[in-house]
Amino acid sequence: MLIQKFTTLFKDVTRQGTKIPKEEYLTHGKNIIIDQGQDIIAGYTNCEDGIFKKIPAIVFGDHTRIIKYVDTPFFLGADGVKVLKCTDKNANYRYLYYALKNAHIPNTGYNRHFKWLKEITINYPDKNRQNDIVNILDKLEYIIKMKSQELDKFDELIKARFVEMFGDPQDSKSKWKKSTIEKCCTLKSGKTLPRNIENEGGNIPYVKVKDMNSLENTTYITTSTRFVSDKTANKSIFPVGTVIFPKRGGAIGTNKKRLTKVPICADLNIMGVIPDNTRISSYYLFEYFNMVDLNTLNNGSSVPQINNKDINPLNINIPPLSLQNEFANFVHQVDKSKFENIVYLNKTLSSKILSQLGDAIRD
Repeated sequence: MLIQKFTTLFKDVTRQGTKIPKEEYLTHGKNIIIDQGQDIIAGYTNCEDGIFKKIPAIVFGDHTRIIKYVDTPFFLGADGVKVLKCTDKNANYRYLYYALKNAHIPNTGYNRHFKWLKEITINYPDKNRQNDIVNILDKLEYIIKMKSQELDKFDELIKARFVEMFGDPQDSKSKWKKSTIEKCCTLKSGKTLPRNIENEGGNIPYVKVKDMNSLENTTYITTSTRFVSDKTANKSIFPVGTVIFPKRGGAIGTNKKRLTKVPICADLNIMGVIPDNTRISSYYLFEYFNMVDLNTLNNGSSVPQINNKDINPLNINIPPLSLQNEFANFVHQVDKSKFENIVYLNKTLSSKILSQLGDAIRD
């Protein structure tokens, strides 16, 4: 099997694309806009001049490390997008997409990561072998997509039940008692640990933003890639029932929120909201934050950031605790069905994909 350097196999053709300012994105339009965010399509435009037509192509998020396969003419989103074309005119871009998705690119925060991508090497088998691998991985990715959509439906069901029971949380005319996050919750930020300590071993997961992406941590934080001792965690513990989300950098754009199911310690890029359990249920608070768009809260600087002053003033309705607990019981029932899907995704499909990528790409 031929080993190819990234710099031999790819060329950066970003300059051949045309960028559309975010404020000009449309919800519908003739042409798509691709940026470095999690969504495949960031928005739309009716512009025609400057559209990138040399498809298929690979798009790399320089800040987010997200890899996208694009086979439709497109415009570029904000800064941080790299458009890659292969030097092999007969390249199988689906194979290259899977190869790059499997590449180890260290997360260095809200920095540019293209320099790390340029250092990788890729196993480049013959075309027949590439096609075989892609056929298998495409089928598995389709199954993952369907299962993920099922999970989204469960989340929509929970959201619908929330609105049914409590109404729109942004409705100023709501019948419930009103408060602010500052009055009924405690805000807490994580802390940076030395590299030789952040995985010292122990019972406390040390959670970084990327740990929020693992299948085990879908919806709820239960584990991490790093663990620390009780002594190290000390007063930095986020208790069970804390709502956490990214507070700095491009990860804010993913709008991810998670609820802790075990006590954790977190790094400095994570913020936690701890409810006053005498007034507010963690499940109620979690769904409330699931309906808050983090992108509207960041300070808009060159490095997006969310601070206490952005979260504390948020208005929140406080229904009777008995009603909140009734909602929590409903969530528990839905979670049982979600758990079956997550286990399938995590153990069955992931192992199959890794076995294929292991044979084909990590030799």
